Amino acid sequence: MTSTRYFFASIAQAFGYTRKAHRMSDAAREMHLLRDAEAYLGSVIWENCDKIENLSSEYWNLRRLKKDYDALMEKVREAEKKLEAAHTERVRILEITPETNEDILNQRAEKLREIEALATERDKIIAQGRDVRRIYVGLKMKLEALNQESSKPQEHLAEIQSVRQRLEELKNEFNELKNKRIKVGSAIEQGDKAIDALDEQLKNIRQDRRLMASDSFQVIGECNRELALLYAEIGNLEGQMRSLYSEIGRYVSRYYKNDAQSAAASAARRPLTDVMRELRRSIALNLRLSGRG
Repeated sequence: MTSTRYFFASIAQAFGYTRKAHRMSDAAREMHLLRDAEAYLGSVIWENCDKIENLSSEYWNLRRLKKDYDALMEKVREAEKKLEAAHTERVRILEITPETNEDILNQRAEKLREIEALATERDKIIAQGRDVRRIYVGLKMKLEALNQESSKPQEHLAEIQSVRQRLEELKNEFNELKNKRIKVGSAIEQGDKAIDALDEQLKNIRQDRRLMASDSFQVIGECNRELALLYAEIGNLEGQMRSLYSEIGRYVSRYYKNDAQSAAASAARRPLTDVMRELRRSIALNLRLSGRG
């Protein structure tokens, strides 16, 4: 929305030609773009903001979080190397196959592949369940907010019904995922029992190799658990850092015209800050035309 377009839209509005929903939609879309731009701008210039007093808290928090983030990424690299070594060792062990036991060992290797595939499937199901739960919690909060904000019985009724319907769909989806997880878990358990039976057939010849393979699987399991915890911590840090990036990008893009330190910090990104300035102006004009400004 430029000044010229605003001028003509205002004239049209004076003659009764209003497009409030369209203006609100434009403002919402531009606001989304602006928020993404703020986060991006903050992520690329935050190290230049140490002299900006109003951003001192954000800057030093980011310094601390970045240090923690780098430390976690180093642990991830170490765990991945350890995991790769464990997989390599596992393969080496499985390839040392006496001819007399080749058939049994081939069956065991196939069963292990099936279990690994099932474990991967189970991890995906669990991840999907987390996503469904997160959406469910968000919609529950939205429903509570709509109920609290409704001053009349019919206000937000359609949206409330839509949210309730979606919540019911998510509940059913979560239950389906839960049943799938139980089914896959049972298959994994059966697979483990089958492997134990094959190991029993190998007896003494197989015993040393089985113990060695068990050690490798234990290391793989430990590494996977460690990586899962590390990625969870990294995700939490990334969320905090993005919030701080947004604060920095918002401040600098607002005041770079009047604040020399903000201008210096964002000098290399001047085209972006100029676009963000125009976006804010456009949002304000669209909100004004929609009657919300």
